[in-house]
Amino acid sequence: MKEYEPIYVTKPFLPPLEEFQEYLEHIWSTKQLTNKGTYHDMFEKKLAEYLDVKYVSLFSNGTLALISALQALRITGEVITTPFSFVATTHALHWNGIKPVFCDIDPVSYNLDPQKIEAAITPKTTAILPVHVYGNPCDIAKIQDIAGIYGLKVIYDACHAFGVTINGNSILNFGDLSVLSFHATKIFTTFEGGAIISHDEVTKKRIDFLKNFGFAGETTVVAPGINAKMNEFQAALGLLQLNYVDQSIEKRKKIAEYYRLNLSRLPGITCLEDVPGVRHNYAYFPILIDKEQYGKSRDELYDALKKNGIFSRRYFYPLISQFPTYKGLESAQPGNLPTAEEITQKVLCLPIYPDLELDRVMQVINQIRGHKHYTKKRGSLA
Repeated sequence: MKEYEPIYVTKPFLPPLEEFQEYLEHIWSTKQLTNKGTYHDMFEKKLAEYLDVKYVSLFSNGTLALISALQALRITGEVITTPFSFVATTHALHWNGIKPVFCDIDPVSYNLDPQKIEAAITPKTTAILPVHVYGNPCDIAKIQDIAGIYGLKVIYDACHAFGVTINGNSILNFGDLSVLSFHATKIFTTFEGGAIISHDEVTKKRIDFLKNFGFAGETTVVAPGINAKMNEFQAALGLLQLNYVDQSIEKRKKIAEYYRLNLSRLPGITCLEDVPGVRHNYAYFPILIDKEQYGKSRDELYDALKKNGIFSRRYFYPLISQFPTYKGLESAQPGNLPTAEEITQKVLCLPIYPDLELDRVMQVINQIRGHKHYTKKRGSLA
């Protein structure tokens, strides 16, 4: 029997090393490593063009971008957000001295449920911080309507949503600000990295001041900023990655289609479907496991896959609201977030990355199918 290497939930895509070598030689020759170098400014411009947005501010990572976005809009008091995300979303609020107010999620998209937002608004509410979970767009129209009625800012955590469009328009063009992550686990990576997408020059300038200690000139500090600048190494990699990202997304799409073809009719397995009019990036492939129909719980399947060298992830488990830092909040109490509490017990993200061959995808599928027979004809179910 053929021995296989483990299958991990993701692997970063990196361009050919010889292509990156040319950029490194330039950096070595100029000795300009950071502080708005040649590659930084070039990457910022090229990225805005690729994403079809007006203004991009590059950051050393997505978490600092989130923290700075809240600072840039002077958000205080309470912010309504989702418990179903990576902890950085809520940590950014905590670091700004803002109280997170958790709101339940939609059972189909797993995003913040607009129908539940108004009930969470108080006189202290200043903003909404939704997440485009798995790159699946939030209900942007309804969220904006609510924000408009109550005078709230909207900052989208778009860390999963690189390259996602809706009806041909970048998802990043909605809300007051959108935040991206270029972490190693993302479909577009600069080792670490991130960005804030803004819609006017004044806001971009404020963001750029904040990420560089608040400096507006050699001797002028306009705000208590932070050091969150992207360096030349990250920017150089980002420039190269732009040449390959569409190809990477297309490969991810084929894997997602293969999973969906072979798993969607399996009792007890629910796949997150594509949304009409949306260009997805296939950053993740989540499934929900119903123990009663499937015969195993999510955790039992997770353990079984791991024993066979397949490393999936329970994204997102536990809920952010269940961590010690936040579980004492009234909005985090059991029963207040029934949909999120159900989804977090059922969700499992399967391996997906550009270099994952379809025969390895088939290994994952066969493990999930268990005793069920899979014919050798590609894509057929027995």
